[in-house]
Amino acid sequence: MIVASSNSKIYLSSPHMSEEGYEMQYIQEAFDTNWIAPLGKNVNEFEKELAQKVGAKSAAALSSGTAAIHLALKAAGVSAGDIVFCPSLTFSATANPIIYQNAIPVFIDSDYETWNMCPVALEKAFEKYKPKAVIVVHLYGLSADMDRIVEICKEHNVPLIEDAAESLGNLYKGKHTGTFGDFGVFSFNGNKIITTSGGGMLVSDNVERVAKVRYWATQARDPARHYQHSELGFNYRMSNVVAGIGRGQLKVLDKRIGQKNNIFEFYKRELEHLEGVKFMPINEWNEPNYWLTCITLSGKVKPIDIMEVLEKENIESRPIWKPMHMQPFFEKYDFVGTNVSEKLFENGVCLPSDTKMDDEDLYRTVEIIKRLWF
Repeated sequence: MIVASSNSKIYLSSPHMSEEGYEMQYIQEAFDTNWIAPLGKNVNEFEKELAQKVGAKSAAALSSGTAAIHLALKAAGVSAGDIVFCPSLTFSATANPIIYQNAIPVFIDSDYETWNMCPVALEKAFEKYKPKAVIVVHLYGLSADMDRIVEICKEHNVPLIEDAAESLGNLYKGKHTGTFGDFGVFSFNGNKIITTSGGGMLVSDNVERVAKVRYWATQARDPARHYQHSELGFNYRMSNVVAGIGRGQLKVLDKRIGQKNNIFEFYKRELEHLEGVKFMPINEWNEPNYWLTCITLSGKVKPIDIMEVLEKENIESRPIWKPMHMQPFFEKYDFVGTNVSEKLFENGVCLPSDTKMDDEDLYRTVEIIKRLWF
């Protein structure tokens, strides 16, 4: 066994450029051709390559995953006063765009089987409301129960938007998350499994709607010699340099998923025997990307104990997302469920899952955590 004494920083999940330097090749091409911004070959090719990777017919490269959710809602026809169902256990970027559209979020609980939107709670929400759209999230790279959720949305003829910001490369029954709904959204923020430093992508099989999203995202500029705008536009397009980073990162996505998987398996082997430790659910129909390795605790050791002891040793970790219905800004909106999401938040912790961690870093982390039990 390796026991490390180093006090070097270990990150939760930091950017990891390819060892082969793929990103710099595309960036250099953008500089050499002077296509720095706003658009260019890298943007067009990144859209094609990402769509091909996940099996979607079309994609729009945007400035962030949040922008992609915003325009997905707009493309789904969500407007002022409309109700949108949204998981409570998620990052606020899932819910904020609902407010951008002056719509009304109704938060749906999770289940323990997936940590994602509970189909039973979703059905109960449909008994109370008639939403304009449903947003489902694939949390921490874990698939939601898509068969049932898609079925429920089709029964009610309601558009489904997948927030797959954390699940790029994740397969549900052999099919990529982000491609089950009417629209899928990916994020390339700095902490994601691949990054463009900042950016996002909207995918869909509805080619016409994606073209409309590109139009809105480019200030809704009409095809005229002069600057003419017939609709409200947004400055949401990805730059050619950023897209070059994304093209290079996409080449190592499968490698990063393998590394994340190894991290998960290491933690599971070293920690699952500890009293009260339970790992995030890996279902037989799911091939996760293992973006973050997360656990829940039910014994004497609490999440804050792990976070504090790691913090003292210069190691990052963090709580499970605090549910939206518990957030000061969103607590006035309705919540449907049995507080599973609240329990996951109270008892959960995200362990450092940086793909640059080596064996020494992993052993150092687990040895510090084990001290809390012995």
